[in-house]
Amino acid sequence: MSANQTPPPATYDSAFLKACRREPVPHTPVWFMRQAGRSLPEYRKVREGVGMLDSCMRPDLVTEITLQPVRRHDVDAAIYFSDIVVPLKAIGIDLDIKPGVGPVVERPVRTRDDLARLRDLTPEDVSYVTEAIGLLTGELGATPLIGFAGAPFTLASYLVEGGPSRTYENAKAMMYGDPELWADLLDRLADITAAFLKVQIEAGASAVQLFDSWAGALAPADYRRSVMPASAKVFDAVAGYGVPRIHFGVGTGELLKLMGEAGADVVGVDWRVPLDAAARRVGPGKALQGNLDPTVLFAGTEAVQAKTREVLDAAAGLEGHVFNLGHGVMPSTDPDALTRLVEYVHAQTAR
Repeated sequence: MSANQTPPPATYDSAFLKACRREPVPHTPVWFMRQAGRSLPEYRKVREGVGMLDSCMRPDLVTEITLQPVRRHDVDAAIYFSDIVVPLKAIGIDLDIKPGVGPVVERPVRTRDDLARLRDLTPEDVSYVTEAIGLLTGELGATPLIGFAGAPFTLASYLVEGGPSRTYENAKAMMYGDPELWADLLDRLADITAAFLKVQIEAGASAVQLFDSWAGALAPADYRRSVMPASAKVFDAVAGYGVPRIHFGVGTGELLKLMGEAGADVVGVDWRVPLDAAARRVGPGKALQGNLDPTVLFAGTEAVQAKTREVLDAAAGLEGHVFNLGHGVMPSTDPDALTRLVEYVHAQTAR
């Protein structure tokens, strides 16, 4: 290394980042979506009396909650504790996360005039994110931190519906009935999302994941025409940082190739599609992440190991594989089952 070259970060040779780059790994890396949260008694203790959005804006709490599963489970990466609606709250959208319901928007976005409420996000709006990631990277050392954000379509769904939905009738009505307004809404959200990810990367995140949680509600042609351009804009905006970009959605088996084409380096796969089949759909040049059904963790150690073996066998020929669940950890999951799962994957895949 020449005198003027910057040495790589401590996380560079981690199993997680190597897998994302499709390089040989010492073992298959493991992390879990929603690994920090309601399944952990220590999480419930530190969150007592603190609202969800408030907890996302307190660097001390974010740091502690993000570190909890790393300490307990020995996972190969931490994921920044936050919520997909945090950047919307930060720019002044009147919303709250209601227990048992989810994000609820006081005034849904339904007209062109409503777009004016979606102003640009600045680093100052989320200074607590910069502070928390600074604290986290100091604690994590060689363990990578994954930053994350909600994808434009999923954010738009919450904004237009006013809260969670099973049918997305208002969002789809705008998408089909006023495609210009829809495109402008998603483009605005892409800028906000990209700014939020940039803050996380510049503060020290080693990778980012874009959650398009509800993209599985779309037909491929609608995704390609009405959603993919905004997701691609987000990925393009952070491409220059050189950190791995992960793209995940639920029920997106029919969209896997398109989600990779949007700009992901790693495509997240839920439990509905085996990883070898997913690899054929995605095509070469991408790592895959997934994909144990989260409910398997309720079935006992022998069943968990058998189903995990199926996932690992399906992943055997992949260019790169990050082991994860096919969606988030469920609140009533036994934390010890997760710890045993990490140990099992590490032992079974040790090179």
